[in-house]
Amino acid sequence: MLRKLLSDPKKIGWSFFLIGLLILIRAFEETLFYDPFLDYFKSEYAHLPFPKINIIKLYFSLGMRFYMNSVISLLLLYVIFKDRKIVKFTAFIYMVLGSLLLIGFMFVLTFFAEENKMMLFYIRRFLIQPIFILLFIPAFYYQKQIKE
Repeated sequence: MLRKLLSDPKKIGWSFFLIGLLILIRAFEETLFYDPFLDYFKSEYAHLPFPKINIIKLYFSLGMRFYMNSVISLLLLYVIFKDRKIVKFTAFIYMVLGSLLLIGFMFVLTFFAEENKMMLFYIRRFLIQPIFILLFIPAFYYQKQIKE
């Protein structure tokens, strides 16, 4: 299967294009999204008070970023595997994980923010970075190898 992927220049081109889009989202995160935690978590945040936050704007921004990363990741899975079942299953997983993470983020931010800065940091990290695609591609590749 890996040979088939590497021998198709269209798949390679689309894969690099989609990965480039993920990189662009990361590169322009400060201009595209409202996130007062970007600078906060880059500093010595353990001893700093929380920045002023517009919760609705932050929730919408984190949701949009997760949604954009998820859509690009789903397209990347389709380009690599050409299997709609994988994409549908992964879309469902993204919806469940995204909902749980957004609710968890807001819950921790609202009730336990000062005591659980590290938990807030990691939940936010899962929301703003396309980490799940790094798990899904090898998992589905392995599953395809087992079937063949």
